[in-house]
Amino acid sequence: MSSLANFDPEIAGLIEEERLRQVNGLELIASENVVSKAVLEAMGSIMTNKYAEGYPGKRYYGGCEFHDVVENLARDRLCKLFGAEHANVQPHSGSQANQAVYFAYLNYKDRIMSQSLTQGGHLSHGSPVNITGRWYSIFHYGVDSETETLDYAAIEDIARIAKPQIIVCGASAYPREIDFKAFQEIAETVGARCMADIAHIAGLCATGYHNSPVGVVDIVTTTTHKTLRGPRGGAIMCSKEDAPAIDKSIFPGMQGGPLMHTIAAKAVCFKEALTPAYKDYCGQVVKNARTMAEVLAEEGLDLVAGGTDNHLILLDLTGVSTDGQHLTGLAAETALGEAGITVNKNTIPREQLSPFVTSGLRIGTPAVTSRGMKEEEMKQIGHWIARVVKDVAKDPTSKKAITEVREEVIALASKYPLYPEVA
Repeated sequence: MSSLANFDPEIAGLIEEERLRQVNGLELIASENVVSKAVLEAMGSIMTNKYAEGYPGKRYYGGCEFHDVVENLARDRLCKLFGAEHANVQPHSGSQANQAVYFAYLNYKDRIMSQSLTQGGHLSHGSPVNITGRWYSIFHYGVDSETETLDYAAIEDIARIAKPQIIVCGASAYPREIDFKAFQEIAETVGARCMADIAHIAGLCATGYHNSPVGVVDIVTTTTHKTLRGPRGGAIMCSKEDAPAIDKSIFPGMQGGPLMHTIAAKAVCFKEALTPAYKDYCGQVVKNARTMAEVLAEEGLDLVAGGTDNHLILLDLTGVSTDGQHLTGLAAETALGEAGITVNKNTIPREQLSPFVTSGLRIGTPAVTSRGMKEEEMKQIGHWIARVVKDVAKDPTSKKAITEVREEVIALASKYPLYPEVA
């Protein structure tokens, strides 16, 4: 019996339940992935015991000599991965990385221009319910009403009117490629800094499956746990000139002691991301997303922006209706969850419903690709999604498709074991 199971069987039991949920289901949430055993081991290491306030060579505590080496490895590997001049790997999350950039360069009520949350943006880009929306003056851009893609001429028009200090590009629910160079040019036109948040697509940017903003825009933020397939955390990349302001903004500006066990795990994931195998993985993520998108379209479901260029698909459910009432994202998420397919409800362009209900679904391929699934499996999963969605739209009380698909999902998942040595 493990130490945890012996001391706290309640928590141990819940962890086991979660393990079984992941093992027997399909994780299709675009912001989730499956880390390696090496990353898990670093996360659960003795590095968690140490306080290491400050930066390598300039700590406020003794006994940090090995932590300095670990953090320097993480920074150097991230810079090598993206070709960045400087990296800060201490942000606890992507949101804190974003807030650190704002804190470094903005004063209270200064202007930020960013993509609207309902049209693909993120909470930390200025949502009124987020601290950024309360502290700063926010101006949003969205997507074109017809193409549902970014219109850079329209974005420039908004920038000329808003005259923001920072323009944020990057999204949490945008399935098409983003032109970071165009955003930087718009920012320069109005005298603003440009910050790219590549939390979702970082792995694709690092391996050439999406253009990279590093060295193109002023500052880049990211998470490490999505397509980068590392521990939950954040990072910032910038020029040497911006490095002092960014580092000071993280510590002592916003955070105290860094999470050194997480930074150790970040270093591991960056090393993994520098391998040829990881580049192949990212290529498969994109292939899998495109394949699933094609199947969903063939099944008659509407895809926002007409498809995908990256790891995610955004479904518009307004056309899936019975008696004039369309299926909500919440209802679809719940039904698919019961079938063992985990997705998340999501707002879509021209959204009319609450963020707690929504008219869309966001689907991503990073986690199932990490388990080894390829195009044929994506076709099958796409058909399952359509089958459940259509059945529930036709009869909200029906469990027929849910029950049938659940059995098939378990059978497929069993062919791609998750940490089999832990079973």
